[in-house]
Amino acid sequence: MEEHRAFKAQVYGELARVGKALASPQRLELLDLLAQGARSVEELASEASLSVASASRHLRLLYAARLVETRRAGLRVYYRLADPSIYDLWRSLREVGGRRLAEVERLERLLAAQSGDARPVSREELRALLASGRALALDVRPAVEYRQGHIAGARSIPMDELERRLGELPADMTVVAYCRGPYCFFSGEAVALLTARGYRARRLEDGFPEWRAAALPTEVVTEAAATGAPGQRAETRRL
Repeated sequence: MEEHRAFKAQVYGELARVGKALASPQRLELLDLLAQGARSVEELASEASLSVASASRHLRLLYAARLVETRRAGLRVYYRLADPSIYDLWRSLREVGGRRLAEVERLERLLAAQSGDARPVSREELRALLASGRALALDVRPAVEYRQGHIAGARSIPMDELERRLGELPADMTVVAYCRGPYCFFSGEAVALLTARGYRARRLEDGFPEWRAAALPTEVVTEAAATGAPGQRAETRRL
């Protein structure tokens, strides 16, 4: 019996390391950002409004819990999710919080109301619209996230460039904006701007990580294509 108790204490103690790593709003946001793809410490710090030193501390705690991995490129350290199950863990936590915590549910409703799109597009509905040629998927995330993975056929116009690049969008199609996920404001802001300018616009119900997790068609941009090498195109990968 003592051996059983010692075993359980050790196992639960190790699992508690994961719980401790998740017990921080800053670290949860970093995991949400890393669900888009690998990013440097400096990029993550900027996106999460943290100092580089603070972001590094949080990332080291995530690394100690084996939730993220690293690679070095020159003087920069890049982080990524350790494997797809880490995104599943984050999504499960988010869904449980949305169901069980009244304040999270209230904030999610508030975000949906602020988007101005009362009927967001589901993933399957968007897939059908794209297949029929009746809609254009618009990726309003930063360009680096688009290059690392996006909905197949989507056009990239980051939110901070959208107003001056409206002329690149077709006026005779529905534009479905998407960004990082259900807590991302970019797609709602894009819909509001597009609607005000006379476009038919809606937003995806969640974001790119959810689309990819559902094994729907995605693309990545090859390094040569990203640098403008002639004859290079986006590479389609079915997950």
